[in-house]
Amino acid sequence: MATVDQSHTGALPPEVALVGTKNKSGSLQRQQRIWGWIFLSPWLIGFVIFTAAPIIASFIFTFTRFNLGDGSVTFVGLDNWKMLFSDPLTLTSLGVTFKFALIAIPFWLIVPILVASLLNSKSVKGKPLLRTLFYLPYIVPAVSAIFIWQSVMNTQAGWINRILRLLGVQDPPAWLQNESWILVAFMIIGLWGIGNAMLTTLATMQGVPTELYEAAEVDGAGPITKWRKITLPMISPVVFYNLVLLSIGVMNYFVVPYIVSRGTGQPGQSTYFFNMHLYKTAFAYGNMGYGATLAWLIFAICLLITIVLFATSRRWVYYSSGD
Repeated sequence: MATVDQSHTGALPPEVALVGTKNKSGSLQRQQRIWGWIFLSPWLIGFVIFTAAPIIASFIFTFTRFNLGDGSVTFVGLDNWKMLFSDPLTLTSLGVTFKFALIAIPFWLIVPILVASLLNSKSVKGKPLLRTLFYLPYIVPAVSAIFIWQSVMNTQAGWINRILRLLGVQDPPAWLQNESWILVAFMIIGLWGIGNAMLTTLATMQGVPTELYEAAEVDGAGPITKWRKITLPMISPVVFYNLVLLSIGVMNYFVVPYIVSRGTGQPGQSTYFFNMHLYKTAFAYGNMGYGATLAWLIFAICLLITIVLFATSRRWVYYSSGD
């Protein structure tokens, strides 16, 4: 029987052909990987220059006395960290921030849920218009909104006090000049921006399966029971999401008190929030080393709050997937 000489016919053994295929496949993957890194490189370069490097630099500054005015840098070890526990302004600003967080976070968390529940009701007419009206203030620039609210809360000519006088209140509060009322005023101003939280909560409510409500009605459940036993557990993930954002946002509260008090923290340091203290320390007084230490302190506080919220979320956040 005649045999075929592969060396003369040009055919390759199966092993050789398989190795060639693997080499081509590996070469193609390498090319794709290279092009992937090329396309990612603008973002990576920007991240390193504008995010990673400043974060590392700010941590290094915490061990120095860095004067922003003359650019002098002196290594001081842990002196900046020790100063955190003896600086009265740091303790005062932390107290103001935590006090405001305790009263503002529940208020700003509950109101969007109530508004979303109202807009999710079948008996409410004109829902598209109401959704738009509630959301529009959220897109108004913060500085413009603050100037509007300063006019609304003006002691003599503001709309709120005019309405209160018409209702019989002879001496309405000086919202932005009184220590007892100014944090309440900030809470009211914060309602201007509930549109986003309201919209996400409403979208979650509309995604709750109607079969659950129908089954509850068969069992004789009323509107309040259905809202408490079905709606609230089903929207708990978005409530948790809003709670995390609110907690971090309040810890970094700055724009409203800075503009209202013109950076003074008045009246009586009742608006001297932590971020205002950080800003004035680093940029007004030029003490960038201690300012960086303050920044890392508020970062650590926000991180701790977030960890606690995630650790406790399993007890009250319900996921329909069963996780």
